[in-house]
Amino acid sequence: MAANARASARSRATANPEARSPLARGRPATTNREHVLRVALPLIVLALVLLIWEATVRVGNVPPYVLPAPDLIAQTLITDWSLLWQSLLVTLLTTFEGFLLAAAGGVGLAVLFNQSKLLEYSLYPYAVILQVTPIVAIAPLLLIYLPQPLAVLACAWIVAFFPVLANTTLGLNSTDRNLADLFALYGASRLQILWNLKLPAALPYILGGLRIAGGLSLIGAVVAEIAAGAAGAGSGLAYRIAESGYRLNIPRMFAALLLLSVAGIVIFYLLSLANYLALRRWHESALEREQ
Repeated sequence: MAANARASARSRATANPEARSPLARGRPATTNREHVLRVALPLIVLALVLLIWEATVRVGNVPPYVLPAPDLIAQTLITDWSLLWQSLLVTLLTTFEGFLLAAAGGVGLAVLFNQSKLLEYSLYPYAVILQVTPIVAIAPLLLIYLPQPLAVLACAWIVAFFPVLANTTLGLNSTDRNLADLFALYGASRLQILWNLKLPAALPYILGGLRIAGGLSLIGAVVAEIAAGAAGAGSGLAYRIAESGYRLNIPRMFAALLLLSVAGIVIFYLLSLANYLALRRWHESALEREQ
């Protein structure tokens, strides 16, 4: 009977390997704890900062036009919500349009560069020049030669374009040469090699460039809107920040800045989610998250 019991225990352990591994049993609990800490610790730090901020303003009797308290910023966000929301929609629309143009133009031009080295050698240096030129210096010039909406859109596109182009070019050029030679050996055309080998291999690079471009397109739109606000035109959220500064409405400035920060965070995490969903079944960067 003892032998039968030992045999039964061995069969249960074989059917369920995690039951015989204390490390395997502890892994889900450790993973859940890490997830909780990743969410809880930033929230705790944020709460402490807000408490210190509120206490500093109240104890020091700091006037609102110097540093508004968090509760006043929250009240301003509620009372001016309709105005700030409309301005936020204008900024997000420009950001989205600039991002789409950057994604299409960057990926498309990178594909052309990969197919023609002469084209890459001819145009890539000018893309670098466009990237390293400060957008703050370009925005006033664009506002002179273009209508205000187009100038703001051009700024969003300029800032977001180069990361997509550079990452996609790097990804296409990093394709395994042995696999490319194997495709050519079996008679695959250049288009077939591009579509079936190079683009799938470059997908992590492309998605990485798009994730960077999402935040940069928002930055480009904000810079252009501030420049437009200095010229007395504009309706986006950055224009409201500049307008609030001129009128010393500092609580509204902080409220608008809060909305911009939240918008940037949402854009980043949405693109990170898209990156994860596209790569989770085969790429190492996403497979590690499932362990």
